Amino acid sequence: MRKVSFAEFGGPDVLRLVDAEEPHAGPGQVRVAVRAAGVNPADWRVREGQVLKAHPTVLPAGVGQDAAGVVDEVGAGTEGVAVGDRVFGRGSSTYAEFAVLSAWARIPDGLSFEEAAGYPSVVETALRIIREVGVRPEQTLLVSGASGGVGSAVLQIARDRGIAVIGTAGAANQDYLRGLGAVATTYGAGWVERVRALGRVDAALDLAGSGVIRELVELTGDPRAVVSIADLGAPGHGVRFSGTTGDVPAALVEAVDLITRGRLHIPVEKTYPLAEAAAAHVDSQAGHTRGRRVVVVGPDQD
Repeated sequence: MRKVSFAEFGGPDVLRLVDAEEPHAGPGQVRVAVRAAGVNPADWRVREGQVLKAHPTVLPAGVGQDAAGVVDEVGAGTEGVAVGDRVFGRGSSTYAEFAVLSAWARIPDGLSFEEAAGYPSVVETALRIIREVGVRPEQTLLVSGASGGVGSAVLQIARDRGIAVIGTAGAANQDYLRGLGAVATTYGAGWVERVRALGRVDAALDLAGSGVIRELVELTGDPRAVVSIADLGAPGHGVRFSGTTGDVPAALVEAVDLITRGRLHIPVEKTYPLAEAAAAHVDSQAGHTRGRRVVVVGPDQD
């Protein structure tokens, strides 16, 4: 099979499309014929060797953790799933023609493989950081860098829970944020004053790592009311850095519920063929994403 791999840590140029042995599902796992793989910041942080403590990596290594596809192998003792099922979920080395998933759910009706591949990690992250920041219904949550995949999920989940959201993003994404139920404003010079003019901020999330931790603490008045998933220096300001994956199976169950009820939709901004995974990483690292970027591995068989 073909898969994307890297034999040394570094920039996008270390990624190679190689021939590799097919993986096989172990107990409690399924193997899928991958149709699409979600592109996450964690993918290029692992590639760069930034997060070796959280993600020990033995080289050469595969890339990717999210995928959608068709089950073609079921591990021993694995129940509730059969060969031929359309699923999306979390595993390893998902930029490949076949991948093993350790957590999965059936793809909701009407969702393409490309769309489904964009949900697993961002929904788990969104649910986890909303819980960790402690924001409650009728309070206001500030989301810095709100237009990407995690931000798109946070805004919609918060709206479903009765939490008001102020989101910051570039000028081109203001209408996008409003469409997801947020009060939108731009980042850049004067952004703190613009946010303050919109009212009280009870909690804040840093999703972009753009050096705004000090300002978020100032706006909330409490470093314990701020969580970052992007600024490794956040703990130096008394702010929690959230980088440990939570309960993925439970997150997928909630994702299916939200999608089925029409309360969650994360658009795919751009797709890339497997051979252009490096370009997907370049674009992901550049930021300014609206929704998700997805590597397409096989034909969508809707």
